[in-house]
Amino acid sequence: MSHPAVRHVAISDTPLSVEEVLGHLDDEASGGVVTFIGRVRDHDRDQGVTGLEYSAHPSALQALQRVCDQVAEEYDARAVAAVHRVGELAVGDLAVVVATAAGHRGSAFDASRALIDTLKAEVPIWKHQRFADGSDEWVGSP
Repeated sequence: MSHPAVRHVAISDTPLSVEEVLGHLDDEASGGVVTFIGRVRDHDRDQGVTGLEYSAHPSALQALQRVCDQVAEEYDARAVAAVHRVGELAVGDLAVVVATAAGHRGSAFDASRALIDTLKAEVPIWKHQRFADGSDEWVGSP
């Protein structure tokens, strides 16, 4: 059973909406709401990026739920939401949106940082980047 503060968890093959994620965090007792938005950038290290594709293992949604539950519990968050995109993305597209609400800003910042860092470390979603020179690279794959 998920933690009651976890309001929305999804892996989506359609464009992400920050407003939708924030809509799940309405909580009158929360004085701080912190959002992290990850976008596709036009470079990685010294190489130009032309686009990428995210792939998710079938267990990725369950893993994302577990991470959200863990963060909600550990950081006393009042509301948590996380959405990650899969499929083909262009430079500038939103790849991930995470947000937390807590009684105070410090807790909300800490929870959001832990959420994105743990998501990247533990949720089996892999990035296949394509570079301007025609080369490519898998990131986060086993």
